[in-house]
Amino acid sequence: MTDPSQRRNFLRGQFARGRGPLRPPWALAEAAFLERCTRCGDCARACPTGIIVMRDGGYPTVDFQRGECRFCGDCVAACSPDALRRDADQPPWTIRARLGETCLAARRIECRVCGEQCDAQAIRFPPRTGGPPLPEIDAARCTGCGACIAPCPVGALRAA
Repeated sequence: MTDPSQRRNFLRGQFARGRGPLRPPWALAEAAFLERCTRCGDCARACPTGIIVMRDGGYPTVDFQRGECRFCGDCVAACSPDALRRDADQPPWTIRARLGETCLAARRIECRVCGEQCDAQAIRFPPRTGGPPLPEIDAARCTGCGACIAPCPVGALRAA
C-alpha cells in the first residue's frame, strides 16, 4: 500500500479498491488532489447547486442526492490551492450514470423519470414487447451531471 490515498482510505475504514470518493469536477488525480486540497470548503460554498459537501475526512465530495452538476466551474474558480484545475478541452470527469437492477421498468412498472431529467438526452426508452420500455444509457452522450440520480424513486441510478 504505497499510494497515500489508499493508506488514508484504509485508515478511514474504506477497504475497497474500487473508485474512491467522487470529487468535484476537474479534480486532480486522487493522490495529487489529497496533497493539494486544504479542506477549506471554498468549492462547496461556491457550488450553486449545493452538491459539493465536505465529507471523507473534511475533503469535498459530490452528493447527487442534493442535485446536479451544471459544470459552471465556480468550484474551480474558488479553489485557491489548485486541487481543482480546469484545462482547455479537459472533461470535468469520466463518471457516467449507471443503471442498477432495482429499476422499476425491469420489474414491469412504467417509469421514465430518469429520462425526463436528462437534458443531454442520454437516457432513451426503446420499445420492447411484453412490458414497458427499459431505459438505456448512451455513455457517449451522458455528461455525468447526476440529474437523473436523485429523482429516481427507487435509487436505481448511480454515478460510476
